[in-house]
Amino acid sequence: MTSTLTPPPQVEERPIAGERCDRCSAAAKLRVTLAEGGDLVFCGHHANQFAEKLVPIAIDFTAEPEFEWRGTDLMASQN
Repeated sequence: MTSTLTPPPQVEERPIAGERCDRCSAAAKLRVTLAEGGDLVFCGHHANQFAEKLVPIAIDFTAEPEFEWRGTDLMASQN
């Protein structure tokens, strides 16, 4: 009998209540998954401030429903 490895199910990580910005400790609004691995979490202010630098190194992002991230349009234009 041959055994096969099944990868674990993908779990979508979202900014959650109580999670804080990696830059200033304000409430998180955006989680960015980096191409090199790992992720960063930002408040709305810092997410928009760093949007142009984050988009080239990001492979995915998740934003709180009420938050409109500047990087959304930049990522769409790259695809």
